[in-house]
Amino acid sequence: MIRIDRIWLSTEPLDMRAGPETCLARVVAVFGAAEAHQAYVFLNKRANRMKVLVHDGFGVWLAARRLHQGRFMPARAWQQHPLELTDEQLQALVVGLPWYQVGKEQAISLL
Repeated sequence: MIRIDRIWLSTEPLDMRAGPETCLARVVAVFGAAEAHQAYVFLNKRANRMKVLVHDGFGVWLAARRLHQGRFMPARAWQQHPLELTDEQLQALVVGLPWYQVGKEQAISLL
């Protein structure tokens, strides 16, 4: 498996037609650099599609996810940019739960 030490969520939407090179350029523009063993998560404007770019130390991996119903919970305007996520917050985000309410106990405390 790919080792991921840190997960970053962009608060700016990404055009989902973007390929690996465009996503990598966006990571460099938004985050300053694509660091090894870090994942970079982007959502589209409607928040029904997600792309994750992972730098594994040798190259990059690009994964995409699409929801047929519902939306991912995007970052709020009041949250810092870029935003670091925990593993538990990423798991909640991927299934459409309010990831920003996942606490230290790895439980959603408020809906």
